Parts: sequence; structure tokens; C-alpha cells
Amino acid sequence: MNQDKKGKPKKKKKKISKEFYQSELVKLQTELVHMQEWVKKKGLRVVVIFEGRDAAGKGGVIKRITQHLNPRVCRIIALGIPTEREKSQWYFQRYVTHLPAAGEITLFDRSWYNRAGVEKVMGFCTDEEYQEFLRSCPPFERMIIRSGIILVKYWFSVSDKEQEKRFQERITNPLKRWKFSPMDLESRDRWVEYSKAKDMMFAYTDTKQSPWFVVNSDNKKRARLNCIAHLLSLIPYEKIKKEKIKLPPIDKTGYVRTPIGYQTFVPERY
Repeated sequence: MNQDKKGKPKKKKKKISKEFYQSELVKLQTELVHMQEWVKKKGLRVVVIFEGRDAAGKGGVIKRITQHLNPRVCRIIALGIPTEREKSQWYFQRYVTHLPAAGEITLFDRSWYNRAGVEKVMGFCTDEEYQEFLRSCPPFERMIIRSGIILVKYWFSVSDKEQEKRFQERITNPLKRWKFSPMDLESRDRWVEYSKAKDMMFAYTDTKQSPWFVVNSDNKKRARLNCIAHLLSLIPYEKIKKEKIKLPPIDKTGYVRTPIGYQTFVPERY
């Protein structure tokens, strides 16, 4: 049974209607556009980290955040397996190259915290490398913050039952089958190990200067709205007034269009 912070049973929340969700999402996405324009105008640098268990809903939130934003301003970084060269580098090096310049927002779909999670649990790093990460991460993030970057960290929390439900959907839905990997099976087998790794990670890196914000993601719609609203509350911004734009008429004087038969068109199947 779900409990609140005082250990009392939580009251079941009313289901969010599709209409309410869409209405609120559009409002929040509009504010994200205003925030993006403010970041660009003021030359701010923003980094948002999304971490959590597999199928916790990180990708869905990132997709809704970036849906109406300029990809040249707001970039998604989702790094794959490191190359042999990258494995020989300072651990944080491959991530530093993706930090934002002035007027940019970087969203990390998983980040340097791979070392505290999947690498630790799956044995992809040595114990010495793991311990060094726990020691180095807090001062590394303090350096990032002191440089003027706004750093926000989200952990998406999903129950084992909800994760299983989402895994089953990925297995049976051809549109989502690509999301399921052998690593997902391992994460199910090592649920407790991942939980312990997450607790240790929080113990070292949930600091006053760079706290973790936990998103309850059993309900995808609530998680998306809550996360976006919270992110907007952390970045002070103002709505920039836009000048009225009047489109000029097109002057086609002196232009003769190329005959349609000279071009190859896509067949109109629909």
C-alpha cells in the first residue's frame, strides 16, 4: 500500500482526464518557449539531468519538454556505450564536451550517473572507479555550478509493478519493441541491487548545492506535468515582448516557374 511521508495510507488521486492533461501541457509548453527565449537572450546556461530506472518515463518527459523548443537552443544528449578511447579518458570528459554554451539548454537522457547505477550494478567499472566517482562527483558538480551553469537533477521513481506493466507493453507493441533490451531484463533480476546503488548515490550526491528532485512517475501524465512545472519554477525568466510582424506581399515579377514535368514528385498515396 502506498504511504505518505508520515506512514499513513495515501488517498487515491482522481484520474487526470485527457482533456485536462492536454490543456495543462500546452500551458506549460508555452511557458517553456518563453523560458527558452529568456535563456537565449540573457545567455544563460542550463543543464537538466534525467535519471531513474528503465521505463520510468524519462524519455516521455524529455519529449514533451522539447516538443516545441528550438533544437539549436535545447539539445538532448543521450550517449551510447563509450569507445575504447573514451574509456581511457578522465571519466567526466565525454560529458563535459556536451555542456551548454551561452544561451543553450542541455538535457541529459542519462548522464555521468551511469557509473553510480548501471556500471556499478552490472560490473562495468571497478570498485576503485566507483568509489572515485562518489568522491569526485560532488566537487565536479560544484565546479559546474560555480561556472554559472544552472544544474537541475531529476530522479524518476517507478514501482516494480508499474515497471513490469510498461515492460510488457514494450514487448508486445511493435512501435515500442526497440525500447526493450537485454539490459532491461537484467535490471528486473537486479532490482534490489539497483535500489541499493540508488540509495548510495543519493547519500553522496544529494547535496545542498546540487540536490536530487524525485519525480513520482507511476502515473505518466502527472509525472510530465509535475516535472515541467517544477523545472519552470527553478529557472527565473520573464516573457519577452515580441514586435508585431507584417508579412510583405510576394513580388513574382520576372519569375517563370519551372514546368512541373521537370521535377520528380513523391507519389500521393494519401
